[in-house]
Amino acid sequence: MSKAITSAVVDRPGETTSLEVSVVIPCLNEANSIGICIEKARKAFDAASIDGEIVVADNGSTDGSIEIAESRGAYVVRVEQPGYGAALREGIRAARGRFIIMGDADDSYDFSEIPRFLEKWREGYEVVMGNRFQGGIRPGAMPWHHKYIGNPGLTALLNLLFHTGIGDSHCGMRGFSRAVFDQLDLRSTGMEFASEFIIKAKQLGARTSEVPITLWPDKRGRPPHLRSFRDGWRHLRFMLLYAPNWLFLLPGAAVTLTGLSIVFWLLPGPRHLTRTIVLDLHTMIFGVIFTLLGAQIISVGFFAKVFSYLERFDRSGISLRRWLSRFKLEHGLLLGAVLFLSGLAGSGSVLWHWAASGFGELHEVREVLFWSMWLFLGVQVIFSSFFLSMLGISRGTFIGDYELRR
Repeated sequence: MSKAITSAVVDRPGETTSLEVSVVIPCLNEANSIGICIEKARKAFDAASIDGEIVVADNGSTDGSIEIAESRGAYVVRVEQPGYGAALREGIRAARGRFIIMGDADDSYDFSEIPRFLEKWREGYEVVMGNRFQGGIRPGAMPWHHKYIGNPGLTALLNLLFHTGIGDSHCGMRGFSRAVFDQLDLRSTGMEFASEFIIKAKQLGARTSEVPITLWPDKRGRPPHLRSFRDGWRHLRFMLLYAPNWLFLLPGAAVTLTGLSIVFWLLPGPRHLTRTIVLDLHTMIFGVIFTLLGAQIISVGFFAKVFSYLERFDRSGISLRRWLSRFKLEHGLLLGAVLFLSGLAGSGSVLWHWAASGFGELHEVREVLFWSMWLFLGVQVIFSSFFLSMLGISRGTFIGDYELRR
């Protein structure tokens, strides 16, 4: 047993001594492999003269994993809240290393590669990601749909939405400085912890690198905790919730522009696509509906962006901060009032002409649709502006005349 590990187990209560490296391993019934992982990490410490410790974050094992880990010299943190992310968060909080390396307990990751991660940290990188696609995936180590569809697809989407530049975003072996972790404010309890970590590290501006690693067939001897479609959806859902521009604003703008294009195109009169196909009032009605629907989506997008900023989900919103500092409730009320009054005036004009004709057959249906659309949009802008302002007041931040504090 190495001196560093012995110190971690015996002297930890009340001790605040900082070590160079902590290896954190989440564990749930890994009796077949947890001892192998700890032994590989211990040998890596000894071979490279690393001042480190091994922390096992146990998530409720009942198969003897805890006893095996303690007998191998690891410090075991018992985590009551279920979930991969919950176990890692608590394990990392209990760790004393200035650099943290996390990896699974099923021996699919080779902990003898610890010095390679440490070397990158010593070079000045704050986050060091393993890359299984560069290092190699052994036969039987990863299901084909994970290898060719799930991991590449989710990684590509993560890079598209957040410009992370990571080649293997869901690799379970990664290293990071304690200082970076303390600033990330990670909240996920499940497998989406991996995505949240990368997104927030990118927003924080952490200096990031990758090292090729090999993925080996696991030795767990039981069905995996990972559920492909459930956990894949959790990752996808999480990424979309952290990207309101893509989830709300861009689709909302597209729907709104489509609706407005239809409305203005049909405002002069029917449009003949062919001799038999004519687009008329019914299509214009759909244009009005699209416009109002798109505006509603955009409003929700603004609410989501402000909420994510105020709750510290989004740390890169400099442009949003500037916009919020200039936005006042009165600005939104003025815009809404202009739209509302324009629609009201146009609708009133149509009503006046209809009344003058003795309330006979209404021939200005296009004008009714057109001006009613602006009237409804004005109402929506007015109430959306109130809600945006309420968000700022409730969080003690700045929207308009209120001071912004993060």
